[in-house]
Amino acid sequence: MLRLAMTTDAETFDRVREPLADRGIEVEHVRAKERSLRVSGGEADALGEGGGGAGGDGSEGNAEFDGFDVGFVYPSRLMEGAVVDARLSVPWVNGRDAVLASRNKAGALAALDDAGLPTPRTTLVSNPVSEAVVADAVSRFSYPVVVKPNSATRGVGVATAGDLDSLLGVVDYLNLVHDYRATGDKSYLIQEFLPDARDYRAMVVDGAYAGAVRRELPADARERGRWKHNVHRGAEATGVDLPERARELVERAAETLGIDYLGVDLLETDDRLVVSETNARPTVDAATKYEPDFYDRLAGLIERTAGSED
Repeated sequence: MLRLAMTTDAETFDRVREPLADRGIEVEHVRAKERSLRVSGGEADALGEGGGGAGGDGSEGNAEFDGFDVGFVYPSRLMEGAVVDARLSVPWVNGRDAVLASRNKAGALAALDDAGLPTPRTTLVSNPVSEAVVADAVSRFSYPVVVKPNSATRGVGVATAGDLDSLLGVVDYLNLVHDYRATGDKSYLIQEFLPDARDYRAMVVDGAYAGAVRRELPADARERGRWKHNVHRGAEATGVDLPERARELVERAAETLGIDYLGVDLLETDDRLVVSETNARPTVDAATKYEPDFYDRLAGLIERTAGSED
């Protein structure tokens, strides 16, 4: 039985354990954050005299990382991930490069646009810049516009601005964050707003469309003016059967980015269908919302990844 290391213990972990176990893959959680991680033991370890205590919040030896054949998705925190990666020493279904490629929204959209795939009009702003630069960047758009951090997830920090003063006010808050020296990504996106767009998350497994959900806020929330259809902000995900052109679009997106296991976010209006974002660490929803062979394909991808180091 293959042993799969998964660094999340949230919804995806709970949902995939049994279906993958039925297919000969044992899923185990490896804690990668909010703990201490032993980096090296110094001279004692070099002489073979090292040891390690055990404890969920303390410094541990390496036994917890032993015996795995493959990792699912590289840890979300890259610094901790480098240590966990070294300790596990296994191939990942989605490795560090895949996670970084998808997390960089601007880079992903630029690659998709270069490949001829439809995306929303988007401009990257790299701080620090003057208000004149922001005003010039937004002059190519019609209000309202969407403002979003380049590498955040789950809709964090995403806002709309209906005029230049409102946009500059949002940017003021981003500037405060970017002024902090430890902030790694000091960029944000200005993006066209597609009102009343239908929001979909499609899954691609091993290069092929594997199902999709429509994400939608409750009617009362929409009536109050809310528009971000993120599940983590109260939206419901309902399984849908996307048309062939949408399926082809998400498969082309995954192929362009070179990522085998990918969530692709689509926005659809009456006359447009665009890729708005991608996610190399997508949450797995209920199996009933995906294609019948979803777990067969996922298991096949995991097995092939595990065998890539043989």
